[in-house]
Amino acid sequence: MLAIVHACAIIGLDGEIVEVQVDFNPRAGIPSFTIVGLPDSGVRESRDRVRSAIKNSGLQFPNKSYVVNLSPADLPKHGPSYDLAIAVGVLAATDQIPLQAIERAMFIGELSLDGRVRHVKGVLPLAYAAYKSGFDTIFVSNEDAPQASLVEGIRVIPVESLGTLVEHLYGLSLIEPFALSKVDLASEEQLDNVPDFADVKGQEHVKRALEIAAAGNHNIRLVGPPGVGKSLLAHAMPGILPHMTLEEALEVTRVYSVSDMLSGDSPLIRQRPFQNPHHTISQAGLVGGGTIPKPGAVSLSHRGVLFLNEFKNSDMP
Repeated sequence: MLAIVHACAIIGLDGEIVEVQVDFNPRAGIPSFTIVGLPDSGVRESRDRVRSAIKNSGLQFPNKSYVVNLSPADLPKHGPSYDLAIAVGVLAATDQIPLQAIERAMFIGELSLDGRVRHVKGVLPLAYAAYKSGFDTIFVSNEDAPQASLVEGIRVIPVESLGTLVEHLYGLSLIEPFALSKVDLASEEQLDNVPDFADVKGQEHVKRALEIAAAGNHNIRLVGPPGVGKSLLAHAMPGILPHMTLEEALEVTRVYSVSDMLSGDSPLIRQRPFQNPHHTISQAGLVGGGTIPKPGAVSLSHRGVLFLNEFKNSDMP
């Protein structure tokens, strides 16, 4: 029997819909579990996590032949975020989950061997991709539910374990959708301890120049001997910038979600970011990249301040 479940991959800062196709062959003589579609080692290892999670959740895992195709097959797949979708596909293919309950839903999460659903990075862009593609519901871990609920227009179901998910899909024990309150969205707690120019004594002409640069979104170069306050003034720059709008905050939060740098208590970043990379930082660390592309310091300072301390240029005095 063939079952199709939907997951999502992160490409840069965006989500790409992935179709998890699970084919179960009960007549196969030799048991096997094959995953195709350019999976990395983390994805290939999911077959062992899925098998143990299903058995330890009190569900059946027939020891037959399974083929899991992650489509589109030419898109590299990384990490354990496909565990939950693969497990749901296996259960649907073996008639342990009703197919109609998973048609317009996306499943994101890593599985523990006991069936618990764990946190994965990049949930915010994944939830946004699900909403843009017309999905009604996204199933994520309890820890990731506040982050996913920042996307309006899609129902977020926090899943504690694979067993509770199956009960929910059968309508036996429904899980309440997660809703982030407007009080949480409007919280100004992150802005309380931000330094600003009121904490800096003197240097009035430098403050004036920095205020002009902040008002016009200009770059500025600070030159002077050590100890005159260049770094202190730079660290105070975010404090004089206007508070981010909700749209700007979501843009910044999206970058930090991909980098897995969000706090579970405060899913939405309201404070303008400040990045101060060391002068020995690599090119990939500064502008992003790597074998699995990740945002660099330039992207992490989006809508905020990028402070390049000890910046050297041979053309400058």
